[in-house]
Amino acid sequence: MTDTTNETTSPDDVEETYTADESGIAYSSESAPSADAPLKPATIAPAAATGRRKEAVARVRIVPGSGNWTINGRTLDSYFPNKLHQQVVSEPFAATQLEGRFDVIARIHGGGITGQAGALRLGVARCLNAVDLDANRAVLKKAGLLTRDARVIERKKAGLKKARKAPQYSKR
Repeated sequence: MTDTTNETTSPDDVEETYTADESGIAYSSESAPSADAPLKPATIAPAAATGRRKEAVARVRIVPGSGNWTINGRTLDSYFPNKLHQQVVSEPFAATQLEGRFDVIARIHGGGITGQAGALRLGVARCLNAVDLDANRAVLKKAGLLTRDARVIERKKAGLKKARKAPQYSKR
């Protein structure tokens, strides 16, 4: 190895360069993007996945396109008129900053409107995860979009009116 320091010049003439450990900067697990490195373009490829929530099941395909949603042959606005549900299903695209780069084709059955929105969100997140594991997985995982919500309706028990509601107790 060769030594790159110049010892023949005076200290005023030498330009000092510091590495991260010499300057006292704490190390981080995340590296800062350098200005000279070009940004890696997001991988655009088709993918398919299944999402589930409560009793709803969504079979989702994403293909490169202009951001059109087709859910059971209908548009996103007509299938989910509630803005909250529209926001929930497009959350994976917002987290990965890929809005408008994919067309979504989904078939949903079972459950109610909220369960279907949750199932579609999980299906879209799994599709984006399959498209580019390196770029999308960490972002989706940190946002909690790859975890299936396992909460389902509790069954009714014998001797009770519902899952937990008991008949009124009479002391006398």
